[in-house]
Amino acid sequence: MNTPKELLFKTLRHEVTNATPWVPFAGVHAGKLVGYDATEVLTDGDKLFQSLMEVNKLYKPNGQPVLFDLQIEAEILGCELVWTKDGPPSVKTHPLENTTEIPCKCTIPKETDGRLPMALDVMKRMKEAVGETTALYGLICGPFTLASHLRGNEIFMDMFDDEDYVKALIDYCKEVGNQLAEYYINAGMDVIAIVDPLVSQISSDHFEEFLSKPFTEMFDFIRDKGAYSSFFVCGNATRNIEVMCQTNPDSISVDENVDLIAAKEMCDKYNICIGGNIPLTSIMLHGTQQDNMKYVVDMLDKVENKKNLIIAPGCDMPYDVPVENGIGVAQAVLQTEEVREMLKNYVAVEDDIQVDIPDYDHLEKPLVEVFTLDSLTCAACTYMMGAANVAKEHFGDQIDMVEYKFTMKENIARCKKMGVTNLPCIYVNGKLKFSSIIPSKEELQTVIEESLKEINQ
Repeated sequence: MNTPKELLFKTLRHEVTNATPWVPFAGVHAGKLVGYDATEVLTDGDKLFQSLMEVNKLYKPNGQPVLFDLQIEAEILGCELVWTKDGPPSVKTHPLENTTEIPCKCTIPKETDGRLPMALDVMKRMKEAVGETTALYGLICGPFTLASHLRGNEIFMDMFDDEDYVKALIDYCKEVGNQLAEYYINAGMDVIAIVDPLVSQISSDHFEEFLSKPFTEMFDFIRDKGAYSSFFVCGNATRNIEVMCQTNPDSISVDENVDLIAAKEMCDKYNICIGGNIPLTSIMLHGTQQDNMKYVVDMLDKVENKKNLIIAPGCDMPYDVPVENGIGVAQAVLQTEEVREMLKNYVAVEDDIQVDIPDYDHLEKPLVEVFTLDSLTCAACTYMMGAANVAKEHFGDQIDMVEYKFTMKENIARCKKMGVTNLPCIYVNGKLKFSSIIPSKEELQTVIEESLKEINQ
């Protein structure tokens, strides 16, 4: 009899299977299942292990990540972190913000650095506890996001002004990633996921110029070490799905910003698996158990060719996802026909939340609205918000600025009312200016200056 792990392995080998595997991305959410907050579960090995075992028991996964924290490498390399109780930490400072020096390879993390000893110990314990039946994912920070952590928002201007520097910095970050991948594979990880949310915030041309070569080399490295690979991206990465496929990972994982059906057609062209893309907030966090089950059943019904398909959340599950929603997703994947029968008369009820939209035609000063998943927990959102904060520092009281986090129900209603379809994005005076492209300081300032002129006419 095939184990749950073997079903996932067959899918990653692109074989035809009689069922679809599921991988719950329960990062800090794992801690909620046993009463630990996000900081506890990311810093205490015993609490992390206990939390992961609860995920394995309740959600019956074919595969599961051990540690969903893209800041481990950045922390070791000198970034200060901001910790919260209900989300992974975010990067506060950037050690290369004021220099274009490339770090010495002697700084590449050792197994004894930072939180790596804890992470590697828990990986080995999970391998021993559930490794026979569950595929284990080791997650590393992608080279572009890690370069952004080290350099800060300046990297988006560097891509135009100093291409050689950006390539050298990303190459260093690739070496960091390969080293961690080797540590994780040696600790028993079956799948190495390179998680690079900022890939969704650049053009395909920039991807090919700066990222095609390092990602291809990283996936080759992982394959040579005998592990499977995955390319995780958050945000609207639609324009980059094909160039991502061309780096030859075993699988790609996308969030709800991407049309899974269209993306799967592209992945099938390259015979690469695709995973996703259950909406993190509108369904998993705020939906009912029936909403979650229905989303999965509907998704399975829409995908005609289920070869190369993995069911998963769009990205790292929010901390407060109700446990019954995770269980509902698992049940819908494992017992699809029974759940379909259960839901045949179910009609989802939409919240009737009223929101006030600003009178954009009569603003006294420019209004910059930043729509994010949550700038404290989503890396792409962090850098989009960072660009807006730089503009606010420059213009001061000449402009108003507000962030709307999609984790709040009223902001979901606001997005629907305004027609916001992709996160993160920036609106100025009610008009979409930057969608899934993080602007440089100069680009955003130019847009705001034009807005100032219009208001002062």
